[in-house]
Amino acid sequence: MASTAYGDAASPDRVVPRGLRRQALYLLLGFSAGLPFYMFSTVLMLRLQAHEIGLVIIGFFAWVQLLPTFKVLWAPLVDRYQVPGFGRFWGKRRGWIMLAQLGIFSSMAAMAFVSPGDSLALVALFAVLLAFWTTTLEVAADAWRIELAPAQADQAPLAAANLWGYRTAMVAAGSGALLIADQPGWGWTGAYLAIAAAAFAPFPVLAAMRPDPEARGGRWGALTTGLAASVAILLAAMVVTGTVGWLLLGAAGGMGMNGQTNVTPYVLALCMVPFLLMAAALPKIRKLPPTAPARRSLAIGPYIEFFWRYGFMALALMAFVSIYRMGDVLALNLSKPMIRELGYSLSEIGRADSYVALIASIVGVALGGWMAARWRLTWALAAGALFAGLGNFGFVWLAHQPPQEATLYLATALDQFGNGMAGTIFVVYLSLLVDPRHPAAQYAFLSGFAFLLPRLLSGSGGSMVESFNAAGYNGFDLFFLLSGVASLAAILFLPLIGRARPRPRDDDEAAA
Repeated sequence: MASTAYGDAASPDRVVPRGLRRQALYLLLGFSAGLPFYMFSTVLMLRLQAHEIGLVIIGFFAWVQLLPTFKVLWAPLVDRYQVPGFGRFWGKRRGWIMLAQLGIFSSMAAMAFVSPGDSLALVALFAVLLAFWTTTLEVAADAWRIELAPAQADQAPLAAANLWGYRTAMVAAGSGALLIADQPGWGWTGAYLAIAAAAFAPFPVLAAMRPDPEARGGRWGALTTGLAASVAILLAAMVVTGTVGWLLLGAAGGMGMNGQTNVTPYVLALCMVPFLLMAAALPKIRKLPPTAPARRSLAIGPYIEFFWRYGFMALALMAFVSIYRMGDVLALNLSKPMIRELGYSLSEIGRADSYVALIASIVGVALGGWMAARWRLTWALAAGALFAGLGNFGFVWLAHQPPQEATLYLATALDQFGNGMAGTIFVVYLSLLVDPRHPAAQYAFLSGFAFLLPRLLSGSGGSMVESFNAAGYNGFDLFFLLSGVASLAAILFLPLIGRARPRPRDDDEAAA
């Protein structure tokens, strides 16, 4: 995909120059996407625990993080359509990012004023909306990144800059929210409002940027139209999300599921469904000609194309990506409740999640970016999996130490270093699997599927810990040992997936 000094000539809204300014942009976009993440994951888990919500229900809330897995359902819309007003002046990608930032701000502000003790259902609704708009921002930003830098050497600096911003924001939100919540007079409401205000800060920066080369109309007119359209879209999203949630809760109740149900067997069975469906469909997909409606479809064409290119090797690729980040996803939701049970205060956890986590994460991201650019990718992936697994084992070690901030700092640093390294390498790897003709849809599919199995299991994490305890084991110890081993298991796939090569594009051959 040829690029001009301002990006790709085929997409006029890509107006970011090369070099440091492009990296600075992705530092900003990563920061914008990273701020909300802990607010519907780690921070939310601690807030639920503070309101004496049971561990099993806390585990169920981890399923809010499943939403990015299903971004394939709306990613093609991000590729195809513009946001009214915003897209006309700032271009397709920036238009979607601006809409998503408005959704992030409004959802987080709503969460600030809803207490889990008063209405757990409303907390769940706004947490899902926050996850939805955060994911939409990432879809648009990822598509733009892949279009700007399709080669491995170019991807690594952008991926590293994006993850620096993302992880810096996660640390700022996670530690900042806990430190604010622990202050008299602020509490959880003040914490969520403060992070919502910080998350909205990039919006005026984007609004002040120069217009798309093919912009129509003036800046203020586009801003007014875009804001009006955004209000309508945000309200529609809230109504749809509330309706779907009500139907799902009704269906779960009808099946007899409640806060005491051990859902782990159901989750494991559900995890097998995508692999069985893919295996059944592959023989037919491999025989589809380029003119087949399924390959040309806006809704499913980008996903069909991925399986057409990789054939049965796609099953191995999907299995690998579904377990590579297993360890850190499982640790994310239960590590903080475990640490809280060990006797650490919110302020102590917040300090550990501030400069300690930030420095460790930045070092891990930098080293991971360097390895992804310089090493053979399979070796870099192996190193990332190793350090991610060690981060989980660090929580087991922490549980058997006297409660001291120094030991908490060490365990936090090891976890964040491994996650930063593995995350950067993984982003580069997924980006190189993508067909540049379908960047938003295929990257959304791969990155979403990568977290399907981990997040499904994460939602049953509370049930797993309680089951281990009931069987006479230390539930948290066994949980973190198994999650660390799951990260290391990804290394076993590397000799196979290292040989994966896509088929030549038959439409190119026909044209030749």
